[in-house]
Amino acid sequence: MKRFISSVLVLGVCLTPLTVPVIVQPSWAQSQNLQVEELPRLIEQATQQQQQGQHRQAIEIFQQAFGIAEELRHGTHAITILLGMGSSYLDLGQSQQASDYYNQALSIARQIKDRSGEATTLSNIGLVYDKISQPQSALKYYNQALPISREVGDRASVATTLSNIGSVYQDTNKPTDAIDNWEKSVQITLEMRSGLQLENRQKFLEAKETTAIALTSLLIDQNQPDRAFQWINIATTADLADYTRLINAKVANPQAQKAIDEWNQKNQQLQFLRRQLEDKFSENLSRQMRELETEVNRKAEEISRQFPEVAELFETTPKDIAQLKASIAPDTVVIQPVLLTHIKNVPNTIALFVLTKDSLSVKRIAIDPAEFDKLLTEHREQISSELTSDYRETGGKLYDILIRPVEDQIQALSPKQLSIIATGKLRYIPFETLWDTKNRKFLIQKYPVNYLTRISTRTIPNSTLQGGVLALGNPIPRDPQNLAGTEEEVRNIAQLFPGSSAYIGNAATLDQFKTQAPRFPFLHLATHGCFQQGGCPKLGMEENTLLFADSQFNIRDAALLGLQNTRLLTLSACQTAMQANSNGEEISGVAYVFERAGAQAVMASLWSVDDSATKDLMVEFYQNINKGMSKNEALRQAKLSQIGRHPFYWSPFILIGDAR
Repeated sequence: MKRFISSVLVLGVCLTPLTVPVIVQPSWAQSQNLQVEELPRLIEQATQQQQQGQHRQAIEIFQQAFGIAEELRHGTHAITILLGMGSSYLDLGQSQQASDYYNQALSIARQIKDRSGEATTLSNIGLVYDKISQPQSALKYYNQALPISREVGDRASVATTLSNIGSVYQDTNKPTDAIDNWEKSVQITLEMRSGLQLENRQKFLEAKETTAIALTSLLIDQNQPDRAFQWINIATTADLADYTRLINAKVANPQAQKAIDEWNQKNQQLQFLRRQLEDKFSENLSRQMRELETEVNRKAEEISRQFPEVAELFETTPKDIAQLKASIAPDTVVIQPVLLTHIKNVPNTIALFVLTKDSLSVKRIAIDPAEFDKLLTEHREQISSELTSDYRETGGKLYDILIRPVEDQIQALSPKQLSIIATGKLRYIPFETLWDTKNRKFLIQKYPVNYLTRISTRTIPNSTLQGGVLALGNPIPRDPQNLAGTEEEVRNIAQLFPGSSAYIGNAATLDQFKTQAPRFPFLHLATHGCFQQGGCPKLGMEENTLLFADSQFNIRDAALLGLQNTRLLTLSACQTAMQANSNGEEISGVAYVFERAGAQAVMASLWSVDDSATKDLMVEFYQNINKGMSKNEALRQAKLSQIGRHPFYWSPFILIGDAR
């Protein structure tokens, strides 16, 4: 597993060693204001150059920055630059030079009483010893850094140092100690995620993700698949909770919403104090931070106890595995593929967890991460365009990776339902299109397939309403938003169930939907939904919105729609886009938001499909529901009726949630 450099450091440059004078606390002169402003800009610019691989340009900028730090006698920035130099030499395999720079930084940090800088430097010196295979010396420095990071409230550094300690224990064949430290590190990371601002989230998660992967991998190796899955499930849930925070999703209970708003306000104050401590340590500020942290954690526990429906947003401790398995529906097999890649000294694999009410197992399959990512992208492109014909080839390769290794287990369990928990880019792939080259069948021809956002112990109440569909279609019958085929779709669906209501064109308003929705167990929105990052410019829609005749509805307010009796919410014309830097969270996130708002299940499309094909599939789906089929079997049969067509037409519609 890759070790982490503590705190926010500059990586990957090579500088000629400099003679560093003793630097005292900065004293600013008015004439030096421009240099004071220039220094952080230069450091940031050098960092960007490094990230782009332009190391020589970064070197020149760092040298310039260090000269200014010398002249201004600015200790804090000097420490940052020295740490960057040391990290660069460490990356280049020049451990002695790295140690020299780190020790100079340590001297300055202690002289100016920069406790945060001291902890960071101690941890990085430990990293040097780790690199040169002196584990006891590495632990000595890590264990010096840990209490200081706790003292100053730098939880990110605490998590990093615990992760590095775990790595030393793993390398010295002490798996129990490694697991203990990695679990503590991951738990702190989960706790911190809840307070992240949008602009900080991606960088933070990228830096911390490896520890969770290493922990899962080691638990599997230690024959503890139950414990491994507990951490996987809570990490999956944390992804979804993050999504609700990033879109500022509301909850239905006004008292719960008020409590969450108050918690958010306190948590923002806590993050502000942490940033202040990182800039300059003080005993008083550290005490305030610890007191506020205690209050924030206590408030989260209170909210979880008082409002169980929102507890999942604050959970950081894995659920008991017996509870998780007990929540799986009878005759159902759950499969969750988990990528375990980019871990030092560990082969790149994908772990296939297979769960039922009574069992849990895992199998690791070797993969090339780059090739697997390419395969996912190619398959998505092939099935989402009717102009391609080689989707069986890519679908067959994916079948051999994701299904065939556990197919004997699946067949032995004789499931009536195959439930997939997809994460990352796997969320963009309808598993129904995986192709069994031996039997020449799609997966959907062998099993009913639905999707779960995660395994939840939360009880889903059964709707007390009988029959009936509320269907809205083509709210703006003008290009580019015109969906002419949905008008017939909506009329036909409404005719299938007595007491149903259909609203088309100007009548398909948000106000009408809010008024009518609580009366119907099935809600069908044949309208545009934009759930791709950056919005849908061609439709003139912002991201995370649904189109109504009178407005664009942001799904952050889904909990206010009155969906408590909703068995199924169908979004028959939504748009998502597979992007290189996306992990598909918008797909699961949308379903999760509506699940939390009360809907038992959500049916949505992964790409835009021809109006006529959508109409035919949707009408047949509701006809099957009217015959008494479960939601998932109704969708399966509707898809099978079009199985001779290109998957472009039948595969994008997926059912997420309760399949009954």
